[in-house]
Amino acid sequence: MQRPDGAEEPAIFESRLHPHRSLDAGGFRLLMAGTFVATALLSLPFYLMGAWPIVGFLGLDVLGLYIAFRVNFRDARAYEHLRLTYFELRFARVNAAGLRREWRLTPAWVRFERVDDEEYGPQRLSIHSRGRQWEVARCLGPDQKAEFATRFTAALAEARRGPRFEPTDPRD
Repeated sequence: MQRPDGAEEPAIFESRLHPHRSLDAGGFRLLMAGTFVATALLSLPFYLMGAWPIVGFLGLDVLGLYIAFRVNFRDARAYEHLRLTYFELRFARVNAAGLRREWRLTPAWVRFERVDDEEYGPQRLSIHSRGRQWEVARCLGPDQKAEFATRFTAALAEARRGPRFEPTDPRD
């Protein structure tokens, strides 16, 4: 929501959630180089013995690993973005291809639900509003979900209380 002066309302809570990937681009190149060298060294004796088709099958393993990681990196481009102000909760979900879906909700009508497992902690976080629901923070682990839920619950309570206005001195 924009103010009359055209500026964006200040956010009480804002979070952009990305899927966690433990391997960066440099690590990926190192892994692929190591896999290629190991496969080449492994396939050399087979090639020298005349069993050259084995070299091709070992190469298919390297190709399969490469494709799996490329798909994994492509899927890592997906994210969720939540922005909460006193007047609006804006929830956007962007898939790996860049397709964006956005929902704008009134904080007074939003209910946040947390489903916990005794052993594993938070399993599911969802936003409910006017008969619809959206699962949020799907890409986070249990510890990160717990932290997110605590912060978001506090921010949602703050948004429901409404903005606090400073009393102004009539002499100013």
